[in-house]
Amino acid sequence: MKLYYSPGTCSLAPRIALIEAGLPFEGVAVDLRQRTVEDGRSLKEVNAKGYLPVLELDDGRRYTESVAVLDWIAARCPSLGVPGEDGRTRLIEMLAFLSTEVHKQFTRVYFPTCDAERALAVKKLGQRFQWLAGQLQGDYLFGAAFTTADAYLYVMLTWAGNVGLDLPPALTAFAERVAQRPAVVQACSAEPPAQKA
Repeated sequence: MKLYYSPGTCSLAPRIALIEAGLPFEGVAVDLRQRTVEDGRSLKEVNAKGYLPVLELDDGRRYTESVAVLDWIAARCPSLGVPGEDGRTRLIEMLAFLSTEVHKQFTRVYFPTCDAERALAVKKLGQRFQWLAGQLQGDYLFGAAFTTADAYLYVMLTWAGNVGLDLPPALTAFAERVAQRPAVVQACSAEPPAQKA
């Protein structure tokens, strides 16, 4: 299995989840400035959409989009999912929120077309992070167990720190807690967070 990644991008979330799940994989570096894979191929040969993450299975199937990749990992390692009859739906609901309401706003923070657009994105992120702080159920989003959604949230919080956003104390504590997890330490040593979206 291969995870196509670039340091500082959302590919860090599936890397954390894969390590947490104990699923063996090979990291394949992608140069996003040049849009090339480390073997010289164009990124579009791996993902026609031209972005990360991409998870390639041993049989050649590829999954793209953070929500899909993180859901796939949770399906293979139920301890990274949410228990209960509606657990998978709740997990996808949270992953979709993180993707559309948080991750997408960072594009407007890092690459705004004007100052007003950036200011609006920062305001929306503040609102989204406030809501997320209220969703914590104990140490993590769904209680005492770490899920793939927590990995995604952690990456979004590192980006918030990179651009100096104020975070609710509950999310600051969450980020500090998650940063100490062995899988996160290992993932960040291979794919250090940086200022990219």
